[in-house]
Amino acid sequence: MSGAARRALSSLTTRGRCLVGGGGALLLFGIVSGEQSFVQLAVFVLALPLLSAAAVARERFRLTVRRTVTPPRLPRGDIAEVLLEILNADTRPGGLWGLTEPLPEALGRSPRFVVDRLPAGATAALRYRLDGGRRGRHVLGPLRLRLMDPFGLVERSAVGVDSAVLLVVPRVRPLGRGGPAGGQGGGGEGSRRTISVHGEDDVSVREYRHGDDLRKVHWRATARTGELMVRLEERPWRAQATLLLDTRARAHLVSPHASTSSTIGGAAGDDCPPGDSLEWLVEAAASIGTALARRGAILRTVTDAGELLPPSGRGRLSPDDLLDRLAGVGPSRVSSLVTGVEQLCRAAGDGPVICLLGAVGPDDVADLIRRRSGPTTDLAVLIDIESWADAGPAAGRRGPSTAARGALARQREDAATLLRAAGWRVTEARADRSVADVWADLGAPVGSAAGRESLGAPA
Repeated sequence: MSGAARRALSSLTTRGRCLVGGGGALLLFGIVSGEQSFVQLAVFVLALPLLSAAAVARERFRLTVRRTVTPPRLPRGDIAEVLLEILNADTRPGGLWGLTEPLPEALGRSPRFVVDRLPAGATAALRYRLDGGRRGRHVLGPLRLRLMDPFGLVERSAVGVDSAVLLVVPRVRPLGRGGPAGGQGGGGEGSRRTISVHGEDDVSVREYRHGDDLRKVHWRATARTGELMVRLEERPWRAQATLLLDTRARAHLVSPHASTSSTIGGAAGDDCPPGDSLEWLVEAAASIGTALARRGAILRTVTDAGELLPPSGRGRLSPDDLLDRLAGVGPSRVSSLVTGVEQLCRAAGDGPVICLLGAVGPDDVADLIRRRSGPTTDLAVLIDIESWADAGPAAGRRGPSTAARGALARQREDAATLLRAAGWRVTEARADRSVADVWADLGAPVGSAAGRESLGAPA
């Protein structure tokens, strides 16, 4: 088969190929039966695709495409509108054009448009809407053009070079007036905060633990109690705050097709709940980090794979930098938290840390406890990944079995016990709890009901 014939055949649509096949069968039947009328009809049927192919081959086009995405950066679950302005830059009117805007699978089906006989120099405005149900950096385009004949027998395709980016960032949840950072003065008169928002040196004491710096021994309290006591110095958020995100795929129940589906249960009143435990963790990091950065903290964020850096490659993360970097965070193949803990200790120094952890056990937190021993009160959120299996179907992944649920719960409780014994404040996150509730538990006074619950004591 010659190259020209091969190109002509490849340009035929399904309808055109069926017509050619029918015309060939009709021609063979006319020749065998000697019926001239059938032969004439077959010649007409076979000539129609050829004439259509010649007309489409002669078609010339010069298009200019301008794409406007509003807004170009939106929180997960919001809607963006895209405007395509198609300018016919040729001197002749266009033919029958079929236009397709390729979209990532996460954004849904690719929209299709038909533009017929666009005059020379004229512009056609085409609009479509996108549901930002999946966090990430999504590329829209380039536009694909199909030239078609009026009968739909032949088409030519061309692909443009233009594209645009839609950045879907995690949702920032309001944290309310509670929490370790003191909120806006909420939490009750005289309630002691784990970490001060204004930086005052609010000194309290606790029993000496192995690994504590002897220079922190509080001799007056030691003499009064008869036991060795150390100063518990409140670390100011304004100095520095460091987040650790456990994004390991093995530590989460990740749904590859999670979106803003109404089948996923969430906290009461949440019309856009996270689709899985990893999405909850990322939104918690976005919410907590944004609140601290806006209060003046030097924010640094670390995952199990390394530190998330601003565009400059060093320095503090602004709220926008944090959201942009978190937009690209996905499940990692890292098996342990060793790299993340090393990066965390290097980045945090003496400043407070907030660890957002997936399914962990005592072995996962042992190195973290050893490296962060001392008078600093750090915070940890342990995610109950089994609750996301109960909240809604995780497409593409089965939920844990009953035996696995029990093992995960025991490991999580053992890890929490070790962290609390080392002086950490620990709480649990479930699918039906909001980020604000979890944050408030971490900041609740130890003697309160919420504080006793978050610390594992009977309420």
